[in-house]
Amino acid sequence: MSILEVKDLRKRFGNNEVLKGIDLTLEKGEVLAVIGSSGGGKTTFLRCLNFLEKADSGEIVVNGNTVYRAVSGKEPEILPSAQLSFGLVFQQFNLFPQYSVKENLMLAPRLRAKRKDSAVPYKEALELIGKRADELLATVGLTEKADAYPCQLSGGQQQRVAIARALMLSPDILCFDEPTSALDPELTGEVLRVIRSLKNSERTMIIVTHEMEFARNVADKVIFISEGMIEEQGTPEEVFGSPKSEKTRAFLRSDS
Repeated sequence: MSILEVKDLRKRFGNNEVLKGIDLTLEKGEVLAVIGSSGGGKTTFLRCLNFLEKADSGEIVVNGNTVYRAVSGKEPEILPSAQLSFGLVFQQFNLFPQYSVKENLMLAPRLRAKRKDSAVPYKEALELIGKRADELLATVGLTEKADAYPCQLSGGQQQRVAIARALMLSPDILCFDEPTSALDPELTGEVLRVIRSLKNSERTMIIVTHEMEFARNVADKVIFISEGMIEEQGTPEEVFGSPKSEKTRAFLRSDS
């Protein structure tokens, strides 16, 4: 069974149809790279997956459960647990400046632990959350920055904190929206190394990226989105080595 199925996902803003029917499947442990020109619909697709935008129609199925279903003209059906299926790392980090690095990681899990339906007593949950935060800071190489504030970090360090924060709730699918676009070139490498280190058979990732070499080397599957549609998809060897679509070939030529 696929971990993710997206069926005929469509989204418009006013008269502008941004997504025109996205269909894809992703297996557990796969890394999907999403490439394409600016304005083609890549970020809107990712925001719809993470429910920051509501698709006008289509379905999102995670582990066989339909977490989102929309029919044009009707209010979408969204499972209460839907947002826990995805974790998103933003372009601009979006860290809370008033909280330390470790507090940024712990904020969402702490709020969740306070809910009345929480299965673990709050004090015990806090201990587990703190331990999880320490483990993830070690994973991204920032143990020594736990008590620092975002303003005291480089852009690359802030993005690594954002990655650790997105992992705190153990999402089924970890998403990245151009994770290096706000970084200076010398800081890009450190973030890409962390993302590469996260790849394993248990972690499924979707990465919207303009780093073609990174996509070629890390992704299991690549899709090229153009004008709101998947113009081409396949393995990195197929998409980068022998693209079938003229639009894909033109995009890759312009990026080289």
